Amino acid sequence: MRIEQLEYIEAVTRLGSLRRAAEALHVSQPALSETVRNLERELGVDILDRRRSGARISAAGRELLPHIIGVLDAVDTLRRAADDQHRTTRMIRLGTVNAATVPLLVPTIQAFRAAHPETQVEVTGAQQAEIHRELLEGGLDLGLVNYLQGDDKPPGFHTTELLRGRPVVCVRSDSRLAALRTVSVADLLSEPLIVMRSGYVMHRYVHRLLEGRSPTFSYSTDGAEMGKLMVAEGLGTTVLPDFSVIGDPLERAGMITTRPLDADTPAVLMVIQHPLSATMTQAARDLHAMFVRSAETYVREAADRAATRPADQRTEPADQRTESADLSDPDSDLSVLPDPPDLPGRN
Repeated sequence: MRIEQLEYIEAVTRLGSLRRAAEALHVSQPALSETVRNLERELGVDILDRRRSGARISAAGRELLPHIIGVLDAVDTLRRAADDQHRTTRMIRLGTVNAATVPLLVPTIQAFRAAHPETQVEVTGAQQAEIHRELLEGGLDLGLVNYLQGDDKPPGFHTTELLRGRPVVCVRSDSRLAALRTVSVADLLSEPLIVMRSGYVMHRYVHRLLEGRSPTFSYSTDGAEMGKLMVAEGLGTTVLPDFSVIGDPLERAGMITTRPLDADTPAVLMVIQHPLSATMTQAARDLHAMFVRSAETYVREAADRAATRPADQRTEPADQRTESADLSDPDSDLSVLPDPPDLPGRN
């Protein structure tokens, strides 16, 4: 039994004759008739009542018709599901905070494109809370977000740590603060300060760092990329994770640089997450694995750069140890890469 045999029966019944059915299906009438006869012989039932005036559905055929229609509906449902699955596997939706752009996002997307040329990646920049909501609602497949060491994480996500760095001061290379070896809170308060909007990890950290004190002037911006651009244009200074600045095109061009903070600097973690309740497609699993490899490469290259820099131009060592209570989550299967070396600053 073949699907087209059932489709021919349905067409004859719907259109009222073999001729009209053959025209609608773009087959010859003898071919259609012979296909139906083969099905009748297989079932042992005369489905059509053939007369000189034409062929009509027989009484026995009418009894079988609901089952035929049911099979065709099931086949149609299967085809639609397969089409949806095909479209899904050809599109990966990734949510990211801006801090991931330099060390991870660009090189990983380039590598993924080379390995999966037919799979599109839709990248959405958003705050952490929005990324979590979209992951749980199915709007995103993967999310790149930041945490401060010791932060509680929401339940329901598989979390893999990719990078670990420290908050640093991002300054224009010819600014007064660039001449300092370390930057104190008093130094920050004496200059215009570019602060991330509420909802970003670095907004929370800077608010805690300043302890209610206000800088001479401040801007509020939406994400690290705009913050770095404003620094390069001489509008002020900002505080970002070191891995968000090191290797940035503006940093490589010598327009911006970093200086360590002369203050408490908890580790900033960059992690990749996906919901425990959803099954990842193979393409999403491949992209996840590529992010892990990109992180390993970034850490290794950062360590190589640090080894070649003069001691007075390196950032202060970061504590790479992680207390298990800080990263454990009863609802999350947490994978953690080996502790990376400190990420250096650049002049």
